[in-house]
Amino acid sequence: MKKSKITENDIPLFDEKVGLKTNYSKFSLECGCDEAGRGCLAGPVVAAAVILPANFNCPQLNDSKQLTERERDNIRPIIEKEALAWAVAEVDNNEIDEINILNASILAMHRAIDKLSIRPEFIIVDGNKFKPYADIHHQTIVKGDSKYLSIAAASILAKTHRDEIMERLDAEFPGYDWSQNKAYPTPKHRAAIRKLGTTPYHRMSYDMLGERKAEKIASIQAKKELRAKKSTDD
Repeated sequence: MKKSKITENDIPLFDEKVGLKTNYSKFSLECGCDEAGRGCLAGPVVAAAVILPANFNCPQLNDSKQLTERERDNIRPIIEKEALAWAVAEVDNNEIDEINILNASILAMHRAIDKLSIRPEFIIVDGNKFKPYADIHHQTIVKGDSKYLSIAAASILAKTHRDEIMERLDAEFPGYDWSQNKAYPTPKHRAAIRKLGTTPYHRMSYDMLGERKAEKIASIQAKKELRAKKSTDD
């Protein structure tokens, strides 16, 4: 299918002074997408897609990372009630290991868009990586969750829905503190991996104990010292 023609008039420039805007394009059915859980050692990556009405107003809405857990939980039902359409989807840890986290994050966003009850006319995505979805134009926006309402809303839905998943998994595998750390690589989480081993929900392609990073840093340092020695010898 051919993509619809879009002119420069359809895509106004973002004005930093305005703050969070409803739309990036001039299409009324614009979908914002974001994900949660890319850096976690276990569990799925979760994405949300949200289409907000033009008159949507929620002063408390901001990037989910800037809000407290209680604030996110309070805003979530407002988004789910007032959005024209919203959906959440996930890609589990096994798929992440197979296709890598970047592809998994994009796949989760595609799955969320698939589930929308309304077909969007334009898609905006937090970050700088995305793959075309069907024949719909898209735009990636670095720090988009702090610029556009629909992306900020998607950020909150993705985060809160994933938090609920990790709390359920914590009940299944207590000891890793997932209800608190949500499977991010905290010292307590890594200490639990050393003591208890991994679970079926861990992402085995990840650096579980941070050893690969330490080895890489040591290798870089060794190369620097070798170059410095050669320079001195010369």
